[in-house]
Amino acid sequence: MNTPFDDKPRRPGLLASLRASFLTGLVVITPVGLTIWLIWTLFGWVDGFVLPLIPARFNPEEYIGINLRGVGVIFFLIFTIVVGWVAKGLIGRSLIRFAESLVERTPVVRSIYSGIKQIAETVFAQSERSFEKACLVQYPRKGIWAVGFISTQARGEVARRAETMGELISVFVPTTPNPTSGFLLFFPQEDVIELDMSIEEAAKLVISAGLVYPPERPGEKPRVEEVRQAS
Repeated sequence: MNTPFDDKPRRPGLLASLRASFLTGLVVITPVGLTIWLIWTLFGWVDGFVLPLIPARFNPEEYIGINLRGVGVIFFLIFTIVVGWVAKGLIGRSLIRFAESLVERTPVVRSIYSGIKQIAETVFAQSERSFEKACLVQYPRKGIWAVGFISTQARGEVARRAETMGELISVFVPTTPNPTSGFLLFFPQEDVIELDMSIEEAAKLVISAGLVYPPERPGEKPRVEEVRQAS
């Protein structure tokens, strides 16, 4: 403990220095290691699903005797591109309409297919709109602020039945550290404060639990806040 009579503050001991170095190493290694592990696991999962469907004569493992991870991913990409190219043509569109008409006549399959199709179109379709801007809203009560993403203006029955004088804005409030889950909330337009930060910067702020703030000026690096330790 330092006193007012000390000439200079004491330097941290060896254990404190090793602890700080260890934590810094974890910050560097963890994102890289998790990224590599997730990609490696994803490739293995795709290979395990796709390769059994590929004839043996097209599998490089039959010729070189080594299991090359990622071959199934290549086959999947080629197959998906071919299917998309065919689906854009007249014959492909006709086949899709015919298949969907058959699916619509099957009670259980119809519900499953329509739900999966709606999710896929929302996630992957290039024509779909994404979030417009990041914003601040008071949630879950007044005086507590949360970062959200503005989606669209409320329409239909939601807009008609809401007891508000002005327009309603649909806002997605994500959870930390997983921003893919959250809450869809409808706020009066005057209660939504738009932010200048981009969607990506706001997402980093949410994922980092408030540790990574966007730069104040363009061109600067994001500011990383230090975690306050209890004295």
